[in-house]
Amino acid sequence: MKTLKNIAVWLDDRLHLTALWASSAGHEVPASSGSWWYVFGSATLLCFVIQVLTGICLAFVYVPSTNEAYTSLEYLNHAQFWGWYLRAVHYWGSNMMVAFMTCHMIQVFLFGAYKYPRELTWISGIFLLLCTLALSFTGQVMRWDQDAYWGLGIGASILGRIPLIGAQMVRLVLAGPIIAGETLSRFFTLHVFVIPGLIMAIVAMHLRLVLAKGINEYPRPGYKVHRATYDADYADLIHKEGVPFVPDAIGKDLIFSAFTIVLILFLAFVFGPKGPRGIPDPTIVDTSPQPDFYFLCIYAALALLPDWMETFVMFFAPAAGILFLLALPFFAGTGEKSAKRRPVAVLSVILVMLVIVTLAWFGLTVPWSPHMNAWSGDAIPAQFLAGRTPLEMHGAIVLQNKQCRDCHALGGHGGHRGPALDSIATRMTPDLMVRQVVQGGGNMPAYGKKLSPAEVEALVAFMRTLRPQSTPPSRDSAPPMNRLPRDFAVVVPPHTAQATIKK
Repeated sequence: MKTLKNIAVWLDDRLHLTALWASSAGHEVPASSGSWWYVFGSATLLCFVIQVLTGICLAFVYVPSTNEAYTSLEYLNHAQFWGWYLRAVHYWGSNMMVAFMTCHMIQVFLFGAYKYPRELTWISGIFLLLCTLALSFTGQVMRWDQDAYWGLGIGASILGRIPLIGAQMVRLVLAGPIIAGETLSRFFTLHVFVIPGLIMAIVAMHLRLVLAKGINEYPRPGYKVHRATYDADYADLIHKEGVPFVPDAIGKDLIFSAFTIVLILFLAFVFGPKGPRGIPDPTIVDTSPQPDFYFLCIYAALALLPDWMETFVMFFAPAAGILFLLALPFFAGTGEKSAKRRPVAVLSVILVMLVIVTLAWFGLTVPWSPHMNAWSGDAIPAQFLAGRTPLEMHGAIVLQNKQCRDCHALGGHGGHRGPALDSIATRMTPDLMVRQVVQGGGNMPAYGKKLSPAEVEALVAFMRTLRPQSTPPSRDSAPPMNRLPRDFAVVVPPHTAQATIKK
């Protein structure tokens, strides 16, 4: 024992292990920070460690080439022992990392932990959130399936709209003008080396800032932050109520970390991994690509926005939001910390989260993309063809051959992106139908250049028959010119082209 003690003392004298422990894990924090509200930061770090470990294991099998990536994932799912479970743990760990990071940022914002003297701690957290989202997006590309291909295409098209440098940004990201083998190699490098390295560096700086400026105390109403006195007040608080982070304040973090591990393992076992869903092929349009949940709100917003708002929402709104968050500690770095005295902050968080959750729900439930095979396997139901004239029958053929049922259901069969056509004649007049078909509107594209006038006439004639037998068709409420009252007469003098109506 004496020999072991001498060895320990010798190592400590050279490595300063005791001092390192006292300045890191053993540093004193406010006793009030040992709260369940403070567990999301450590849970996010735990998820990142899980991502690194499972990612290393997956890299032993995954082949980052366009010819082998999809096959290697299929091999992991079906041939490699517990390969599917390893992929599932990696996938659900990514989801939990984004979720816990979001909760941590909300907690820091509501508790006023971005205020003096923790401005850089907040800014480093913003960059960690952005890196986490980038890691998630590049991870989705690693699946190299239809979702990955079309999602990457949408992302590239968004980049291409950046003024002045859009084309150069697309070539930089895709490693060329199109999605090809070099694209996957570039995203593999980003996902495995560049972004994790950035996260590790920023995490190191983030933890150093936490150790240097301390953990934010639990906010109490009425205790405001003043630059001139806060440092002294915090030192006095640590002197009176400070406890070592290990072992006094770490208890709840350990319990929540254990819960996080169990939750990830449970979700991985029950739901399994995501994808791959279909070999990536630009010639195959029979697909409904959908991003992972943390990008669903963007997916739904782009589907809902009118064309003229897309550029603003895609570029100026996110840039303004990020700049606002980065500047927040500098224009609101003092004053009240407690959320009970900051109703604007609380309402802002509620509003933003409601918008994100609502859009994500739309992204999950609303069929933004048409069902490309909705019409091909099912003929038009017979009840919609019985007793129709030759012109109306020709309209039914146009409706079938032009794949209108990709987006519109008829008799319960077809897509659901647009309204069902079963009773379209009760809602729209012939003129409105013609205008909608020719000019488009809403989510419907214009078919004026894709249909001949005869096809439009036949299609509208058929749609005029789509109504319940007991319900009359829709008609224009304005009286036609040939149905004016009998005591009105139209007089056109021979010497002028202007018609006047007189009683």
